[in-house]
Order: sequence, then C-alpha cells, then structure tokens
Amino acid sequence: MSLVRLNIKGISYSQTQNGAYALILNEVDGDRKLPIVIGAFEAQSIAIALEKEIKPPRPLTHDLFKNFADRFDIVVKQVIIHKLVDGVFYSSLICERDKIEEIIDARTSDAIALALRFQAPIFTYKNILDKAGIYLKVDPKDEDNEDEDDVLVNEIINEELELETSSSKDELQSKSIEELHKLLDEAVNNEDYEKAAKIRDEISKR
Repeated sequence: MSLVRLNIKGISYSQTQNGAYALILNEVDGDRKLPIVIGAFEAQSIAIALEKEIKPPRPLTHDLFKNFADRFDIVVKQVIIHKLVDGVFYSSLICERDKIEEIIDARTSDAIALALRFQAPIFTYKNILDKAGIYLKVDPKDEDNEDEDDVLVNEIINEELELETSSSKDELQSKSIEELHKLLDEAVNNEDYEKAAKIRDEISKR
C-alpha cells in the first residue's frame, strides 16, 4: 500500500461541542483533508508546537517525551496513521536508536504532537485517505470559503462525537455490572477519565 504524506492545516474548535477540537491534516500532493477529532489537552500541545514563540514555563508531557528521547539518543523518524476502525485512527511512531528501528503504537493526537517536536514527517495510507479524506474547498482562491470550512469542520466533529457517544452508550448498556466494573478499572488504569465517567454514570443508573 502506498503512503501519502500529510501536513497540518490547523486546529479547529467546535462551536457546538464544548471542549471538542478537530485536527485538519492536508494531503501534500492533493486537495483532500483528513479531519481527526482530538481532545483539548492534545489540541493545546499541538498548538504550542505549531507556535514556535510559545514556550511553556514547565515542559508539557510531549515536551518531556522529547527531552527524554533526546537524552537517550532516540529519534522519531516518522509517524504513520496506519489504521481506521469505527472512526478511530491508529498510528505508529517509527523510532531509531543506534541505527536500530522500532515501531511504537500511539494515539494519533500524541503521535502528531511528537512528530511536530521531532520535525518528523506524517504519513497515512492511500486507502485511509480514500475512505476518510474530504474536500473542504471547491475554489482555493475564494477566501469566502473559509466560513464554509468552519461549518464543515463543526459538522464533522458533531457527527464523530454523536457516533462515538451512541456506540459507546449501546456498548455499555449491553454489559453486566461485573463487566462495567472491569471496564471502569481498565479506563482508570489507561487514564481515560472521560470514558471512566461514562461507565460510572451507567453503573449509577443500574
């Protein structure tokens, strides 16, 4: 499968979904965009990496990872968004140390935050772009289309979140109390506190 290189077009905030952001990736040799819904913390981290002038007083988590990697001569060579399942993008960090290459699984938002800090290129496979890529603008010279971009991005975020919420509710409702408690423990261990809160709410309903 052929790889397609992507650039970061920007981050858009949803006007209707509080705390939801869309990271917009651009096809380098084409017009398609790949929108990915990300959390507020990851959006902040990516925005800080994009704005070179902004220096946090203390290192953020992704800065710490970069400092740690630098100290031990680990380089992130590239990021590949390699899978799309039920609206969730899966990514890999291609790392190198002492000329030995390693592949590390990562959330796409984390992978891109690190790619920016390592100045590493971002790729996806053509079939993923064919499936999830969209055209935001008809005429790139028409500046009035910027508002249309925002509307479309908001629609994308809302659709993704609605799908995520409805599938999550259906999944939780089909679980037993014992299964819910197990899922709650897993969510807390994975520091997925948003999911943990949803599971806790479902347990409380029972």
